[in-house]
Amino acid sequence: MARGSKSFAMASKLFDPTTRERAWLLYAWCRKCDDIADGQDHGGVLSGVTDGPARLADMRAHTDAALRGEPTGDPAFDGFGLVMRECAIPARYAHDLIDGFALDAADWRPQSEGDLLRYCYHVAGAVGCMMAVLMGADPADEATLDRACDLGLAFQLANIARDIGEDAAAERCYLPADWLAKMALTPATLMTAEARPRLTVLGRKLADMAAAYEESARHGTGALPLRAAWAVLAAAGIYGDIAREVARRGGAAWDDRVVTPKHEKLAWVARAGVQIIGRARRWPAASPRPATLWTRPR
Repeated sequence: MARGSKSFAMASKLFDPTTRERAWLLYAWCRKCDDIADGQDHGGVLSGVTDGPARLADMRAHTDAALRGEPTGDPAFDGFGLVMRECAIPARYAHDLIDGFALDAADWRPQSEGDLLRYCYHVAGAVGCMMAVLMGADPADEATLDRACDLGLAFQLANIARDIGEDAAAERCYLPADWLAKMALTPATLMTAEARPRLTVLGRKLADMAAAYEESARHGTGALPLRAAWAVLAAAGIYGDIAREVARRGGAAWDDRVVTPKHEKLAWVARAGVQIIGRARRWPAASPRPATLWTRPR
């Protein structure tokens, strides 16, 4: 986790020791699967793969073996299986995540905003649901899992906003085709100087969507133990700043990679420590989830 995501690594330190180690093991499996799918090393530069279906089949086989409690010979998968059994995390979420990798392996592209959000669910929202159960949420508490999914969506939308240039260099585009059409853009013209003002509009749209899902997610923290809520609120702020910085930079957002500096991460840790005290009042669990937000599949 320290190599793959400094933001998540810092937030994970706020968990109690058992939850922290379980989060590390779940992250290790997510990171390993992502690296297998994209030919990366701890989320580094996309290298591209020519054997996507074979990689996906191997990933599924190792995951299913781990879920059955069978040794795989790979610590990332074996640790994942241990956590899934200890925390009684529904296996459907692991399968949903792999289905997201399958979309990338098939060179899938979103045609609409709904398509984009379904993809975000598969590659991040499902992880949010697994993390919620790992932290102590009831697997049958659909309302809390909806909020956990929202945080995953917020994180992925921030990722997409930040990585538009990197994705374009790897011949990927997660901006919906109908968004591009309205802006008279194509994946091929996306990163041209002439397109930058129009691309800025779409970057800010992604940032606004991320902010809405981040705010919704905060209403689920009341169902979590104190230290887990602290970690979640810190992570939400730290990662949310990525989307906010993309919006702030405007046309310069893709000149270099947006990151949240360490001092700002520490500030969010402190801020979240204050927020956990009044979270039930500020973000009541009974507050209706906005009808305008996309709802995860049941």
